[in-house]
Amino acid sequence: MSVMLVLQITHRPLYAISQAIGHVKNSFGCLKAIPIFIIMCIALLAVSCASPKETGFAIFLTRDDVPPDKMEALSHVELAEHPLISCNDIITYNAQTHELKLTKTAFERVVELEVPVRGKSFLVCVDGAPVYWGAFWTAVSSISFDGVTIWKPYNSQEPPILTLEIGYPSSSFYTGSDPRNYPAIIESLEQSGKLVDELQIEQVKQLPNSLKGYELYSWEENGLWHFTLITGTNRTKATEEITSAVDYISEAGFVNIHVVGADAIKGVLSHLPVGEFVAWCNEFHIGETTWPNLQLPPAATTDSIIGYARQYGLDFLVTAFP
Repeated sequence: MSVMLVLQITHRPLYAISQAIGHVKNSFGCLKAIPIFIIMCIALLAVSCASPKETGFAIFLTRDDVPPDKMEALSHVELAEHPLISCNDIITYNAQTHELKLTKTAFERVVELEVPVRGKSFLVCVDGAPVYWGAFWTAVSSISFDGVTIWKPYNSQEPPILTLEIGYPSSSFYTGSDPRNYPAIIESLEQSGKLVDELQIEQVKQLPNSLKGYELYSWEENGLWHFTLITGTNRTKATEEITSAVDYISEAGFVNIHVVGADAIKGVLSHLPVGEFVAWCNEFHIGETTWPNLQLPPAATTDSIIGYARQYGLDFLVTAFP
């Protein structure tokens, strides 16, 4: 009878409690005769088995490997038996950059995924319930996608970070509302201690390498020298990007850091990879010349920053200022 009770509780916990008590009442004649420990054991088993199979934030593949172009046509999609990424695989989730920092083992699982050029569907879940879906995508694909994507890493030597992007090949291909920070997701990650609202430079061991290097801007405001270090790009920068007081620090992508004072910018430069290229830029790079009045600080301050950067090992270039 004990085996039967456990099986009933495993599959239908609430129904099993009443059935189990009924069995015991029939055996002992009245409920008062039930040893208290039997009821306690039944209750504990029910509570234990009633908990979700997969708790917290998790990313699942689909059970039948449903391709992304078929997902919206289906009213129901079965999850794979086990999550590809569970809450225990996540070190942190950055709510500002939508980056998942993973354990080495979890990251290697993603690296080993076979991702076709038309993508591989996944579902972001909380406590086993889907919140939204997206697709793993490969950078060699020429097919655009209007959805949430995770770009498949090239190899396991990359930083173990996945970014939940919108649209492929860029966000301009995305037309829906952004589901990545839905309240249920943020609440779950916060409860598990994985949530980071935004990174501060002191929390980052090393900023990411940049294909285009970094750009440094400086200007004087109210007697103080302001500096912005931003990821280099081919496009011109907007004034709002350069002067924004809100830092944006990705551990795998775009960086925009604003500080005040020479010592502060030296501290930021010390987080760049040795050998990284940095260009100290003038207004030509942002396409706007009205404000701020980009310029170098006094010679002593400028020489101090240049000397520090080069001694640290950066490929540091000062562009022509007026």
